Amino acid sequence: MMKLTISKVSGRARLGIITSLGQSGEKTLEVPGCLLYTKTASPPHLTQDTLKTIEGVPPVTHVTLPSLAEHQEVLEEFKDGIGKFAGLSDTLLYCSVSDPFTPSPSGYNTNKTVSVWGSGGRLEMTPQKFISLQSALKVDWFQCLADGEVMPAGCSRKRARKAVDRSLSFLDECLQLLAKNEALKEKVVIGAIEGCDLLEERLRSARETAKRPVGGFLLDGFQGDAMNRETKLNLITSITAELPEDKPRFIHSVGRPDEVLDCVERGVDLFDSTFPYEVTERGCALSFYHQYQPDPETAGGHPSPEHHPFLEKAELCNEDKNGEEPKKNCDPEIDQSQMTSYEICLKEKRFQEDFRPLVPGCACYCCRNHSRAYIHHLLTVRELLGGILLMIHNFQHYFSFFRSVRGALQDGKLHQLRETIQRPTS
Repeated sequence: MMKLTISKVSGRARLGIITSLGQSGEKTLEVPGCLLYTKTASPPHLTQDTLKTIEGVPPVTHVTLPSLAEHQEVLEEFKDGIGKFAGLSDTLLYCSVSDPFTPSPSGYNTNKTVSVWGSGGRLEMTPQKFISLQSALKVDWFQCLADGEVMPAGCSRKRARKAVDRSLSFLDECLQLLAKNEALKEKVVIGAIEGCDLLEERLRSARETAKRPVGGFLLDGFQGDAMNRETKLNLITSITAELPEDKPRFIHSVGRPDEVLDCVERGVDLFDSTFPYEVTERGCALSFYHQYQPDPETAGGHPSPEHHPFLEKAELCNEDKNGEEPKKNCDPEIDQSQMTSYEICLKEKRFQEDFRPLVPGCACYCCRNHSRAYIHHLLTVRELLGGILLMIHNFQHYFSFFRSVRGALQDGKLHQLRETIQRPTS
């Protein structure tokens, strides 16, 4: 059974380590941290060999139920689980009920089933089928079945209450089935906290779930624009205050650096890593600074602007609709509606003759061996290598950001880190 040890608490932010992981119990996971996101149990764009070129890959790999549920019969016949089937050696596996990258349609869950959407359409998942599927997957941690739909137009009190009641009912039934399943008795169950945007129901969900023998908690339903920032952060603060200190708190679909810091400061421990994949799919490279210390040699990230002679201030265009930082060098031919201020778009023509690395000072394979101009060319001709190189950079940059988060928390400098990530890049 995994064990979370908290070494420092600053406000509500928690610095710690999860130990006793894996069959041997020798693996550890530092928090705040993230998991390695995969699609159909494979890192997007990457093979296991290319994944090995990335520094700081998390020891826990995130697989998703929608991408695997249709393959249950194959996995049952294989018998050794999705980890061995997909060649995921030397890693722990965590399975979520939904895919943070792909929102599921709402309105299909019932009192007896949760709808999971795979490539072939909708699959109705009962607790019995869910536990049967987990027996075939053989993951180490899994999120329990829950009614975690995100309502696009808000959530009524009746619907929020129903989501909590259903989720607790699914949890109780799954725990009863697990108690009778010898193969799954040692697995860690992550309970989901539901309740939409209603504080009363969120607190009821947190308190009741904490009474059950779960190994951790997922703050579910905070993805997208389902609620405004203030409401979201107030709910997260209230929820984490109700949860036991010795169990990790997960959240999905919160990946932008400023949002990660918001959640860390409110007691969230573990995040997914879909954000670098989203950035890659846009043809972009993460380029934000996370060097919060004055000496660039000691921070683990790339140098800040004043320490690198090739960096220049970004040219900025109009502020976006969400009031975030302005985006850089806007190209009218490229849809930048989803872009954030933490990335640069390598599809832009201005990179045709830019022979700098994606981020000067970055130590990833892509930045050490290739230029912005080369990535621009690969994206222009739609060469698959473009996505591979961007994914290598974006994963490594993101994982190193979490090292900086832990370092800043240890040093009492989360505020400086927040200021640092807002610096403009070119």
